[in-house]
Amino acid sequence: GSGGGSTPPEMPREEQQLAHALTTGLEGSSLKKSSWGILVPAMVGGALVALYAVATPFITPALRKVCLPFVPATSKQIENVLKMLQRRRGSVVDIGSGDGRIVIAAAKEGFTAVGYELNPWLVWYSRYRAWREGVHGSAKFYISDLWKMPQLEKKLEVELENDARVIACRFPFPHWTPDHVTGEGIDTVWAYDVSTFRGKEKRP
Repeated sequence: GSGGGSTPPEMPREEQQLAHALTTGLEGSSLKKSSWGILVPAMVGGALVALYAVATPFITPALRKVCLPFVPATSKQIENVLKMLQRRRGSVVDIGSGDGRIVIAAAKEGFTAVGYELNPWLVWYSRYRAWREGVHGSAKFYISDLWKMPQLEKKLEVELENDARVIACRFPFPHWTPDHVTGEGIDTVWAYDVSTFRGKEKRP
């Protein structure tokens, strides 16, 4: 049946400006709570993979309380993101997970994936989709307020391990120079190595 599993009609599929940033760190062995209150699981001996989504960097204060419509990730965009995960292991965290399709795709590739989304209808729909796709055991979704997050670019630059990587989709980070770019149009993916944009080694 499809009775409560469809996207609410007020969710248009256009005019949304999202940026996905995928961060992959190679260290970590415990649960770490970030300053914006989201638990980021890190796996022993594996990579910490965190997928972020924020409105166009960085949304003006006047718009922070506006719940913008979302544009779901395209199949090509998901494919480009998964390419960046091919040699990675660990957990995926999607902040601003929309209808959950990137989280679900990552779970199908063997990652433990978690999505955080402001819109509760999308969270429930994502949970339904994960159940329908058979990955509800490894794909979890929670309601979280994106606008409480500090500026993501600075936070990542300060807190990530030096061998981590950040991947942005649809919109590049405004102050970083990408190490790799793939795809075209809305499917474009920009990869940034922390060691490059930080410009120094991080002491252990």
